[in-house]
Amino acid sequence: MNDSANAIAHAAQLLRAGELVAFPTETVYGLGADARNPIALAKIFAAKGRPADHPLIVHLPDATHLDAWAIDIPAAAHTLAAACWPGPLTLILKRHPAVPDLVTGGQNTIGVRVPNHPVALALLHEFNSGIAAPSANKFGRISPTTAAHVREELGDAVAMILDGGACTVGIESTIVDMTSATPRILRPGAISADTLRQLLHAPVHDSHAAQPTDHAPHLPRVSGSLAAHYAPRTPLQLCALESLPAAVDAALQQGQRVAVLAPAAPSLPTHQRLIHRIASADFSQFAHDLYATLRELDAAGCDLILVAAPPDTETWRAVNDRLCRAATGSGSGSD
Repeated sequence: MNDSANAIAHAAQLLRAGELVAFPTETVYGLGADARNPIALAKIFAAKGRPADHPLIVHLPDATHLDAWAIDIPAAAHTLAAACWPGPLTLILKRHPAVPDLVTGGQNTIGVRVPNHPVALALLHEFNSGIAAPSANKFGRISPTTAAHVREELGDAVAMILDGGACTVGIESTIVDMTSATPRILRPGAISADTLRQLLHAPVHDSHAAQPTDHAPHLPRVSGSLAAHYAPRTPLQLCALESLPAAVDAALQQGQRVAVLAPAAPSLPTHQRLIHRIASADFSQFAHDLYATLRELDAAGCDLILVAAPPDTETWRAVNDRLCRAATGSGSGSD
C-alpha cells in the first residue's frame, strides 16, 4: 500500500502545484485536483474527456471544512455528516461564492463528502483543503477500483497514483440533495434511502427510476446521472435469470463469443466461446466486484456481455442503477 508519509507529502505537493493525483477511496479511485485552482480543475476535464458543465464532487478532510465550501447548511445535512462521514455519502448543498464554477458546472450547488479510506484521509489532511475528484477513468466508462485500472485508462495524464489496494465498497457514493425542504436521493449508493430516513426521522425522496434518464431540469446536475455511464466498450445486455440460457444459446448459434455475469444457478452450456463469471448473491460482494468484473469481461474480446439482472428491490437499487446505465452506454467501442 502506497500510503507512506513521504508518498502522501509528495502527492499533496503535486496538488498544490496544480497537478493531478489519483487516490483510492472506499467507493472508487478518484482523479484529484486542487478544488480552488481552475487551471488544475481544467486538467481533470481534459484527462477524462468530461463535459465542462458536469459538476465535480469535492472531498474534504472532515466536516469542519464544510463552511468553506457551502452556505445555508441545513441541520439535516449536519446530522447526516455526523452519522455517515467518513463514508460513501455525498451531500448537495448551496455553494459558497468562492467556489470555482468548474467545480459546480456553473450551478449554485456543490457536492461534498468525506471519504472513508486511510490513504484518502491522510492525503486530505496533509493537503488541508478540498480535493475535487471524479472517478479516475475516461468519462462514461467503467469506474476504476484498483490503481492498475487508473494506469490502464489514464496513463501519463496523472502525475501520481496513490495505490491503496482494491476499493472496499466498489460503487460510487449515494448523492443526496439537501437544498430543498425534503432531502432527495439523486444517485443511489451503498447508503440506502431507508437508512437516511432512519437517521433523519423524516421523509427522504428517491429520484431514482427503473430506467436511467437524464436529470430533470429542476434538480441539480450530479455525477453519474446521465442515462449512459459506467459503460464497457463491448455491448452489454441485461436479461432475467430464467431467460439467460436461451439468450446465451441464441448468441452462440450466431457465432458470437459471449461473456456472462450470473449466479451459478442457471444451466449454461460448456463452450469455448462462452465465459461465465459467477455473480455473488450478496449485494455488498456484488457491488465490490462489479466494476473489476466488467473490466475483465470487456477486455476478453467478446461480442456480447450478458448480465443476469439482480433482484428489483431497494437493497439492490444502486447496483441495478449502474447496470442499467452501463447497458445504455455500452458498445461504442471507443472513447
